Amino acid sequence: MGRVTARRRISHLADGAATERPETLVVEEPLEIRVNGSPLTVTMRTPGSDVELAQGFLLTEGVITRRGDVLTVRYCRGTGEDGANTYNVLDVTLGPDVPTPDVDVTRNFYTTSSCGVCGKSSIDAVRLTSRHAPGDDPTVVEAAALTAMPARLRSAQKVFASTGGLHGAALFDADGTMLVVREDVGRHNAVDKVIGWALESDRIPLAGSVLLVSGRASFELTQKAVMAGIPVLAAVSAPSSLAVDLATQSGLTLVAFLRGESMNVYSRTDRIKH
Repeated sequence: MGRVTARRRISHLADGAATERPETLVVEEPLEIRVNGSPLTVTMRTPGSDVELAQGFLLTEGVITRRGDVLTVRYCRGTGEDGANTYNVLDVTLGPDVPTPDVDVTRNFYTTSSCGVCGKSSIDAVRLTSRHAPGDDPTVVEAAALTAMPARLRSAQKVFASTGGLHGAALFDADGTMLVVREDVGRHNAVDKVIGWALESDRIPLAGSVLLVSGRASFELTQKAVMAGIPVLAAVSAPSSLAVDLATQSGLTLVAFLRGESMNVYSRTDRIKH
């Protein structure tokens, strides 16, 4: 398995003077995800929890809905002359009753800002493919439990502490119990790893849970929460307009600017108890 950090020599400039010193950097490498032997997508990620990442990605894109849809997940040997395993290619074998996705591999489905699909079409695509939308989830979360979560996430981000270069995602129970934390150079990858963990643990749909992300709440992250059946998505930074629209139409509680003792609640405010 690849390393998550690397050391490099840098020149540090301060107070008009330059000094040479080693710096710890987060590793970024490509991961190619294949389904039934055919390439599906490539994501730039921090090595680690790759099997969770692949399964979380497939679930949040509507390819699978449960752990039983996956027969095997394995690393592939490299394509170089020595055939060495780079641990950068994963092949997921689906069950015989699970359709192989028919996608344009030059596009990342309907989730990225470059896909050329309008906002309404993007939301409709999530609505049509989601089997776990959280609209009927009766979960209620104490505001005090929410405001305590960012500090707990930060304290659990071990690699961030040494590099400052990773996004974090954490899954909590409604009472504030932390279930899992994952880090990655890509915020969407960190969320996929968390959801992949839940899939492995047979916890999908994730009723009664809170997903906390260390950055902003984008449409893509909101989509992933909806697809996994998460009733509350919280972010320490701002949401996008399309994220709010999707949360509103899907019955997801979207919390953003979760800092200190304050927060903004953009949808389904009934789930947050003052």
